[in-house]
Amino acid sequence: MLDTDHDIADRYRRDGFVFPIRVMDADHAAALRTELEAAEASVRDHKDGQQFFREYSNLALGFVDRLTRDPAVTEPVSKILGEDLLVLTCGFFIKEPRSPAYVSWHQDLHYWGLEGDDEVTAWIALSPVTVASGCMRFVPGSHTSIVAHTDTHHEDNLLTRGQELSVEVDEADAINVELAPGEMSLHHGRLFHASAPNTTDDRRIGLAIRYIPASMSQIDGASMAATLVRGQDRFGHFDLVDGAKGTLGPEEIAHHAEVSERRRKTIMRET
Repeated sequence: MLDTDHDIADRYRRDGFVFPIRVMDADHAAALRTELEAAEASVRDHKDGQQFFREYSNLALGFVDRLTRDPAVTEPVSKILGEDLLVLTCGFFIKEPRSPAYVSWHQDLHYWGLEGDDEVTAWIALSPVTVASGCMRFVPGSHTSIVAHTDTHHEDNLLTRGQELSVEVDEADAINVELAPGEMSLHHGRLFHASAPNTTDDRRIGLAIRYIPASMSQIDGASMAATLVRGQDRFGHFDLVDGAKGTLGPEEIAHHAEVSERRRKTIMRET
């Protein structure tokens, strides 16, 4: 377990990640899982139901917006990015029991429409995240490289484009990021990472919150929104939007659709 703020900044700078960081107790994590699964059930027949959980979940689910602002989460992130924090997007990565779903080796920032790479993903476990359930795997130090990607659009790949690195990754170099419910990892947007299928009888549930500093700017032609969750925005590079107050009401659903479409157009641009 990490002991000091100095540990967080130094390990992140060296390795491109830090873990585990305890942000809530197991009972709180279980309560959030219950809230998530109730929300899933409420939109099971909605044609776009899964989209509320895959991106911008903070705009559709009030409990997610509150978690993105929780000092237990933002304080460690601020040691890396500074006090002024925006959430670009956030979404759940869920692998059903005995599911073939996986995440290929990739770097997050390749298609994200950002001018810089000062981005931190806070990945919070709401269920046991183990090797058997398909935990993330990181290659230490790989955040210092920018590598081309190939789009596969594989149906079992949880990534938007099924993107994967165009270089081979030596599996022996990777470490397993196992987390207990209520723990999180932080990783850099350029870090090589992947995860295997869930071979257990329980769901593997994690929430990925994408933090950027308010100083971050967008590439030409991008018009994405973000949510201010800590500090101030002195730059105005993103349209600031409010997070959800309730859970999947008509207002949240309409807001989510509008903001998500703007980001989708950026991510699906040819590069």
